[in-house]
Amino acid sequence: AVALLHSYRQPSHEESITRELVAAGFEHVSWSAAMAPVIRILPRAQTAIVDAYLGPIVGNYLSSIRRALEDAPGAPERSRRVLVMTSAGGLVADTDCHAKDCLLSGPAGGVVGAAAAAREAGCPAILSFDMGGTSTDVARFAGELEYVFEQRVGDAQIVAPALHIETVAAGGGSVCWAVGAQLKVGPHSAGADPGPACYGAGGPLTVTDVNLLLGRLDTERFEVPLAPSASEAAALAVARAAGVDQDQIPHMLDGFLRIANERMAEAIRRVSVQRGYDPADHALLAFGGAGAQHACAIAAELAISTVVVPSDVSLLSAAGLGRAAVERFAHRQVLEPLADLESEGRLRALIESTSSEALELVRRDATSGSVEVRRRIARLRFAGQESTLDVDCGPMEDAESLAERFRQQYRATFGTAPARRVELESLRVVAASDEAAPTELAGEHRAAIGGRPRIAFAWFDGRRRAVPIYERGSICSTSAVSGPALVVEQSSCTVVEPGWTLRCHRGGSLLLSRDDEAPIR
Repeated sequence: AVALLHSYRQPSHEESITRELVAAGFEHVSWSAAMAPVIRILPRAQTAIVDAYLGPIVGNYLSSIRRALEDAPGAPERSRRVLVMTSAGGLVADTDCHAKDCLLSGPAGGVVGAAAAAREAGCPAILSFDMGGTSTDVARFAGELEYVFEQRVGDAQIVAPALHIETVAAGGGSVCWAVGAQLKVGPHSAGADPGPACYGAGGPLTVTDVNLLLGRLDTERFEVPLAPSASEAAALAVARAAGVDQDQIPHMLDGFLRIANERMAEAIRRVSVQRGYDPADHALLAFGGAGAQHACAIAAELAISTVVVPSDVSLLSAAGLGRAAVERFAHRQVLEPLADLESEGRLRALIESTSSEALELVRRDATSGSVEVRRRIARLRFAGQESTLDVDCGPMEDAESLAERFRQQYRATFGTAPARRVELESLRVVAASDEAAPTELAGEHRAAIGGRPRIAFAWFDGRRRAVPIYERGSICSTSAVSGPALVVEQSSCTVVEPGWTLRCHRGGSLLLSRDDEAPIR
C-alpha cells in the first residue's frame, strides 16, 4: 500500500512508486490516490491498506471464476463475463473491481432486492430489515438508494461508495446469556460451528433456541434436524446462572426475545429517527432467514403499521444481485467556494464532465440497453467546516439555487444556518444501465399446497396458546390470517403476532397490518 501526504493534489509520485514496486516483483499494489483521491491522509491511507490486504484474496477468487467460465464448453461469450456486486448496490466488471469497494456487497444485494420488492408491493417508503444468523442489517429506501461515501469497517475508515446500512450484532445465532440476574443478547455469536444449542453440536443458548422453545419455529419445516432437548438444557443452565426458577423459564426466554427486538429496533431508529424520518411513515420489509420471525414485534415497537415479507424472503440478497444494474461513480474533489464556480459556467462544466465520465465507465461494462445518469450529488459545507451535507443537483444547476437548497437542508438538520460562504467539497455522479429484468428464484412456496392448518403450541403475551401453522403456498389472495399464527415455508417462518392480520399480495408478498389500522388492499 502506497500513501503519500499530498497525493490528492499530485498523484504522479505515488504512481511512480507503484511502477517501481511492480517492476521489483510485487503482484498487487494499492496506491491511495487511485483508491480514494481525497484530501484526508488517514482515511485515504487506510483505504489503500485494506485494499492491499484483501486485493490478492478477492483477485484470486475472481480469477478462479473466470477460468471456470472460460473452460465451460459451449458457453456463449456473454455468459463468460463476470460482474461483481459492490457495496453501493451496483455491478462492475471483475477487471474494474477493487476489494475496498466490495466489503459490504452482501448486505447491499439485500437492499437492492428489498427496493425491488417494495416497488412490486406498492410501498413508496420502506425500512429494510435483514436478519440472518450473526447480525441484522437495516436500511431506508424511499424511491432512491441512500449512499455514504465513507464508513468504518472494523478498525479501518474506508473511502468508498456504499449503501447506507446500519448493522447490529443480533441474529439467530446471537448468544443469550446472563450476568447475575441481568439478561444479555450478543454480541457474541454461536456461528455455524457449533451453532445454536438446537443444532445438537454443543452450542450455547441463542435467539434461534429462544424462538424454538417459545414455539415460534416449526421443527418440521426447518432446514436441518433440530434437538429441542439440547435447547432446553441450555436454557436451564442459563436460568440457574441467573437465579431463575424453572417454572419462570418461559418468561426469561420472552425477556431475551424482547432484548433482541429492542437492539434491532434501535438500529432502525439510526437510519430513520436520527436522520429526521418517522418510522411510522414507512413499511417494514423483513427478510433473511430470521427476519419474518421478529418483524411484527419490531414494527409495533416503532409504531409501524405495515410489514412486508417478500416472496424470496430468505434469498433476497441473491434476488437483489439478479436485479442490480451496472453502475459506476465518478468523483471530483473541488474544495472551492460555490459562488466562484459560477463564473464562466465552471459549475455546469464540472457537472457535465463528471457526468460524461460516469456514463463512459458504465458503457464500458454494459453490453446492452440504455445508460443514464441516476444521481448527481454535491457535497457542500460552510467555510471553516470539515463535514458535508449531500444535496442532489441537476445537469444545469446554478450556484445560487444549489447554495439555497443546502442552507434549507442545513437548517432542517441542525436548526440554524451560519452566515458563511458555501463551499463545494466534491461532486459525485452515479450512472447506471437499465435495471435487470426480475429474477424469479425457485421456491416450493410458489405452488399452492392447500389443506387445513396444523395446530401447535406457542407462547404469546406471556401464556402458552394453541396456534395454527399455515403453509405459505396455501394462502391465496383472498385469504386473511389473524394472529397469533405461523406461516412456514422453505428457509423461513413468519410469526403473525396477536393483533396483526396477514394477507397475500397479488405479487406474491405477504402483507401484515395491525388490526387497529385500515386493512391493506
